Amino acid sequence: MDFSVAVELFFQSRAPRKDSPHTTAAYRRDLLAVAEVVAAEVGCETGRVDCGGLSVSVMRRAFAGFSASRAKSSIGRAWSVWNAFFSFLVGEGIVEGNPMSGVARPKAARPLPKPLRGEDAPDRLLEALMSGARAGRHPWPQRDVAVVAVLLLTGLRSSELLALRAGDVAGGAGERRLVVRDGKGGADRVVPVEGPLEVLLADYLASRRGRFPGGRWPLAPSEPLFVDHRGEALTRNQLQYLVRQCYRFAGVDDAVQRGALVHALRHTFATRVGASGASAMEVMELLGHRSLNASQGYLGVTGRELRDAARSNPGYGVLGRLVDRRSGQQRGDGVDGGGVADDEG
Repeated sequence: MDFSVAVELFFQSRAPRKDSPHTTAAYRRDLLAVAEVVAAEVGCETGRVDCGGLSVSVMRRAFAGFSASRAKSSIGRAWSVWNAFFSFLVGEGIVEGNPMSGVARPKAARPLPKPLRGEDAPDRLLEALMSGARAGRHPWPQRDVAVVAVLLLTGLRSSELLALRAGDVAGGAGERRLVVRDGKGGADRVVPVEGPLEVLLADYLASRRGRFPGGRWPLAPSEPLFVDHRGEALTRNQLQYLVRQCYRFAGVDDAVQRGALVHALRHTFATRVGASGASAMEVMELLGHRSLNASQGYLGVTGRELRDAARSNPGYGVLGRLVDRRSGQQRGDGVDGGGVADDEG
């Protein structure tokens, strides 16, 4: 069977898995890149490579050529993709065996977390944002602190925060929770929201109503939870700009490790909750790591245990004191029309 035909059948077989578009595109790139090496060796078009001729020796040479100019992580990812591809071909009877067991792959180094440096950096960030608006043409302090606090106290990925809708804030007072759409195509999960964060979300929504009085209130469940100064869903670029400016405003931009920006808040959440006594399984459940799927049935982590794990984050203590300090103020008063600076995106 031609390679191009086999690839399309492979992705058809994966359709029920609901892979994200990013995952599918990455799989295609890795399959095509290695197949191009094979095609150059046998002297045919990439799509016309015969899957039946992909022996151990052919794949070894292909990966040797593919690996020459690529990092270990890229090689390991491509190996995994081709291993899955051959498993499909074997299952369909297109090839007799999977040659990838005979192809070497690099040992993947475990990536280190990149939380904010400094024990007090997360607390300084929250304190600064609670003290007033960051510099900007149209400051929106309630929105800024709500966004950063959600990231810091729930461990959401950027894509998960941007995907939040008004209806994803569920539960009654004291039992509030976020229904999170997994940013990597996995199962949805529920993340507990404790009292102080619940207050910040209420403050933000009240300020949003003041800025857009002509909008629909209460918000429809399908409305984006976080919006820009025009009332439109916050974008990835706007979120990155917002978080970067918040770091600078709080004077903690030197605490952000290279290669981390918004994700530094997720890593900070995980390291702080773990250091406060939550088990590794509880932390992974809160983060929505897909590696827990196979073991979730016998871990038996209950909703109460997850809430206790989230509550152990010391950031809630700091945020609680800051919210109490501000408790005499009326929510949403004195908010001007507009939003964040126009150059957010």
